[in-house]
Amino acid sequence: MLQSTPTTRFPSPFPSPEKIAVNGVTLEVFQTPQSGTHTPIVLCHGWPEHAYAWRHQIPALAAAGYHVIVPNQRGYGNSDCPKDVTAYDITALTGDLAALLDHFGYEDAVFVGHDWGANVVWSMAQLHPQRVRKLIALALPYQQRTPMPWIEFMEQIFGPENYFVHFNRQPGVADAVLDENTEAFLRNLFRKDLPATPPAPGMMMMNLATAPAPSGQPVMSEADLAVLANAFRQTGFTSSINWYRNMDRNWHLLADVDPVIHQPALMIYGTQDMIPPAENLQDLVPNVTEISLNCGHWIQQELPAETTTAMLEWLG
Repeated sequence: MLQSTPTTRFPSPFPSPEKIAVNGVTLEVFQTPQSGTHTPIVLCHGWPEHAYAWRHQIPALAAAGYHVIVPNQRGYGNSDCPKDVTAYDITALTGDLAALLDHFGYEDAVFVGHDWGANVVWSMAQLHPQRVRKLIALALPYQQRTPMPWIEFMEQIFGPENYFVHFNRQPGVADAVLDENTEAFLRNLFRKDLPATPPAPGMMMMNLATAPAPSGQPVMSEADLAVLANAFRQTGFTSSINWYRNMDRNWHLLADVDPVIHQPALMIYGTQDMIPPAENLQDLVPNVTEISLNCGHWIQQELPAETTTAMLEWLG
């Protein structure tokens, strides 16, 4: 067993962590051996996840000749968790990744992101286009700019109990519920083969945290769930939820940025995911390839072999 802290254990063969100072913070980073011939590929997790979400892809990518770099992004794991909410805006999150390339001496890399990590990778292609050779997004397609700030827009469409809106309008309320029910929340959230039922009234994430029993089937083993639960017991949920609390700030920060993603991109959808495929994605991502896998939201963990194969085949 590899151990990074007294509370978080990473089953072998997951890489040992190291701490790397970048962009004013210190990140916990997992990587495979680096050599002069390896192409860098940076894997970015979503919410509420951890670098460990990529455990199935790391060995195959390394065997294919990539230098695999997997950070716990700021606010997660043993990476720094700044107190200031604005420390989690999109310039900070993408700045961390650009500085990580500088640390390793790379001009650019392939970037892969799932969920919130996909949003960061799409933004990386806008804010640091010269650093992105290709990109792969899982679950979350590129989000076209809304006519008004994101949270205001979502509140009008989905109402005040939408969890994006709730995180912003009632700061600290959901955080406390998730902190009090960490393991139950994660066990109830990371499920697959869910029954097709309409959402219950109330705030979805708080409902999951207090649900008496999970639906569907587990995405991960109890040992893997323990890695995730131990990490969030250590950090709490506020630092990762603060990513959501910058959505309106990000809307303003990206106002004058080219909205077109010019890099080659692979978009992987889950056919059972609540997030639908984007309509006319090629209008703003002209060099995109879109594929769907028969799974839910946690794509690379639900169908690890299929996801890895799709990634490697597209990368060539």
